[in-house]
Amino acid sequence: MSKLTSLFALGSLALGVATGTPAAEAPAVRNVVLVHGAFADGAGWRAVHDALVAKGYKVSIVQNPETSLAADVEAAKRVIDMQDGPTVLVGHSWGGQVITEAGTDPKVKALVYLAAIVPDVGESTETLETLPQFPPPNNDVKKTADGRYYYMDPAKFRQNFAADSSAELAAFMAQSQVVLSVEAFATPAKAAAWKTKPVYAVLPGADHTVSMDLQKYMYDRAKAKVTKVPGSSHTVYLSHPDVVVKVIEQAAAGK
Repeated sequence: MSKLTSLFALGSLALGVATGTPAAEAPAVRNVVLVHGAFADGAGWRAVHDALVAKGYKVSIVQNPETSLAADVEAAKRVIDMQDGPTVLVGHSWGGQVITEAGTDPKVKALVYLAAIVPDVGESTETLETLPQFPPPNNDVKKTADGRYYYMDPAKFRQNFAADSSAELAAFMAQSQVVLSVEAFATPAKAAAWKTKPVYAVLPGADHTVSMDLQKYMYDRAKAKVTKVPGSSHTVYLSHPDVVVKVIEQAAAGK
């Protein structure tokens, strides 16, 4: 073999060209979009955001207006449009209703549900949370005086929503909560991205906001890869950001 031929063969081996050696794997998804749920806002994602950024991810946070499902889906899609490539879309609680529709965007490569609602087409959050076989774990969600919005009773906020957070943080969240419109709560999903995309889910072991049995039912239906967090409250992203980050990384890597 001539010297020139030998050099060409070595170069081909290094590049995986015409030698049977596979080319280098495509990089993992680096964009992550986080969608908060009802009675909260995007500020709660801080620990998850910081940990992902430290690992090299580009993290964007949606601020849901919670005035209607369409408005929240539009808000999520605006942020997805700003991503520069494949994206993991993450939704907490009501945010699951939002990402189920917004996740049909072709940039979205995987969905992550955290203590979340996972509707099928034609199902609303109200539809699912009023199923008789899955009674709600609390009766502390109230309507505003005009009857147009729901909020969590501040006096019961910590025990129902963020039991494993400090009393000070839970008190602040109770007073800064974003109310959810009755219209949004009752609006059915027009699409179900989980039917065509990989699904990951986190199931808190002590959720007093969304029935854990309902979560299991929805996650099983969506064929989600489920990570259980014993003892965690509904706001698992606050109390166990390390677990949430790990699940998001699995989704990004397709594991």
